[in-house]
Amino acid sequence: MVFLMSALHTSAQPIYLMQTVTAAFLAILFLQSGIDKIVDRRGNFEWLKGHFAKSPLAGIVPALLICITILEVAAGALSAVGCVFIILSRDSTVAFYGAAISAVAVIALFFGQRIAKDYAGAAVLVPYFLLMLVAMYLLAQQ
Repeated sequence: MVFLMSALHTSAQPIYLMQTVTAAFLAILFLQSGIDKIVDRRGNFEWLKGHFAKSPLAGIVPALLICITILEVAAGALSAVGCVFIILSRDSTVAFYGAAISAVAVIALFFGQRIAKDYAGAAVLVPYFLLMLVAMYLLAQQ
């Protein structure tokens, strides 16, 4: 325990720890969301159809659902694999790409919320987006 505490006082150890927990957080966040869109496809489709009913995106909800599902599963999977790579080899490259895809997914969600005029829903995404920016910065550190 003393070794761990003293090791955290070096500059590399806190970055390594932050990279690991950030990648784990993104993996959980996006795998859960993406898998939910696969498992409860009908429920998600019905919610999105109602959400975008009065927007210019109303006619392409099925395509939007496919796109966001792919983005979320890819972001979560890359983050999960990246987390393992960080732990095993301290290589954060894959996790960085997971964070980058995560940012794209959040931008897509933000765009949809703004188009649907769900400004409160869009505002909720801002902290997540800021997390993605911090994650990309941290994961770019070697």
